[in-house]
Amino acid sequence: MKKNIHPTYYPKSKVTCACGNTFTVGSAVPEIKVEICGKCHPFYTGREQLIDTAGRVEKFKARREKAKVLVKKSKSKKT
Repeated sequence: MKKNIHPTYYPKSKVTCACGNTFTVGSAVPEIKVEICGKCHPFYTGREQLIDTAGRVEKFKARREKAKVLVKKSKSKKT
Protein backbone atom coordinates (compact mmCIF):
# COMPACT_ATOMS: atom_id res chain seq x y z
CA MET A 1 0.00 0.00 0.00
CA LYS A 2 1.33 3.46 -0.91
CA LYS A 3 2.18 5.84 1.90
CA ASN A 4 1.51 9.58 2.10
CA ILE A 5 -1.14 9.66 -0.64
CA HIS A 6 -4.08 10.73 1.51
CA PRO A 7 -4.95 14.41 2.00
CA THR A 8 -4.79 16.01 5.41
CA TYR A 9 -7.98 15.42 7.39
CA TYR A 10 -9.41 18.32 9.37
CA PRO A 11 -11.85 16.99 11.99
CA LYS A 12 -13.18 20.47 12.74
CA SER A 13 -13.59 22.16 9.35
CA LYS A 14 -15.65 25.32 9.57
CA VAL A 15 -18.61 25.54 7.16
CA THR A 16 -20.04 29.01 6.54
CA CYS A 17 -23.34 29.52 4.73
CA ALA A 18 -24.39 32.64 2.84
CA CYS A 19 -27.22 33.10 5.38
CA GLY A 20 -24.66 33.45 8.18
CA ASN A 21 -25.05 30.00 9.71
CA THR A 22 -21.80 28.26 10.70
CA PHE A 23 -21.11 24.71 11.82
CA THR A 24 -18.23 22.24 11.89
CA VAL A 25 -17.72 18.98 10.01
CA GLY A 26 -14.83 16.67 9.17
CA SER A 27 -13.31 17.40 5.78
CA ALA A 28 -10.16 17.48 3.69
CA VAL A 29 -10.24 21.30 3.54
CA PRO A 30 -10.03 23.60 6.59
CA GLU A 31 -12.79 26.04 5.57
CA ILE A 32 -15.86 25.55 3.34
CA LYS A 33 -18.22 28.25 2.05
CA VAL A 34 -21.67 27.18 0.82
CA GLU A 35 -24.58 29.07 -0.71
CA ILE A 36 -27.36 27.23 1.08
CA CYS A 37 -27.60 25.05 4.18
CA GLY A 38 -30.20 23.12 6.16
CA LYS A 39 -31.23 26.23 8.11
CA CYS A 40 -32.10 28.28 5.03
CA HIS A 41 -33.05 25.63 2.43
CA PRO A 42 -36.74 25.90 1.45
CA PHE A 43 -37.28 22.14 1.73
CA TYR A 44 -36.23 22.07 5.37
CA THR A 45 -37.67 25.43 6.46
CA GLY A 46 -41.07 25.00 4.82
CA ARG A 47 -41.12 28.55 3.48
CA GLU A 48 -40.59 29.56 -0.10
CA GLN A 49 -37.41 31.48 -0.74
CA LEU A 50 -35.79 32.61 -3.94
CA ILE A 51 -32.31 31.20 -4.25
CA ASP A 52 -29.94 33.47 -6.12
CA THR A 53 -28.86 31.44 -9.11
CA ALA A 54 -29.15 34.32 -11.56
CA GLY A 55 -26.17 34.71 -13.77
CA ARG A 56 -25.24 31.07 -14.17
CA VAL A 57 -26.92 30.74 -17.57
CA GLU A 58 -25.56 34.09 -18.68
CA LYS A 59 -22.03 33.11 -17.62
CA PHE A 60 -22.36 29.83 -19.52
CA LYS A 61 -23.58 31.60 -22.67
CA ALA A 62 -20.73 34.12 -22.42
CA ARG A 63 -18.17 31.29 -22.19
CA ARG A 64 -19.72 29.56 -25.21
CA GLU A 65 -19.56 32.78 -27.26
CA LYS A 66 -15.95 33.32 -26.24
CA ALA A 67 -15.12 29.75 -27.25
CA LYS A 68 -16.74 30.26 -30.67
CA VAL A 69 -14.63 33.38 -31.26
CA LEU A 70 -11.46 31.53 -30.27
CA VAL A 71 -12.32 28.63 -32.60
CA LYS A 72 -12.94 31.03 -35.48
CA LYS A 73 -9.61 32.77 -34.84
CA SER A 74 -7.71 29.49 -34.72
CA LYS A 75 -9.35 28.28 -37.96
CA SER A 76 -8.52 31.53 -39.75
CA LYS A 77 -4.86 31.26 -38.70
CA LYS A 78 -4.61 27.74 -40.14
CA THR A 79 -5.81 28.76 -43.61
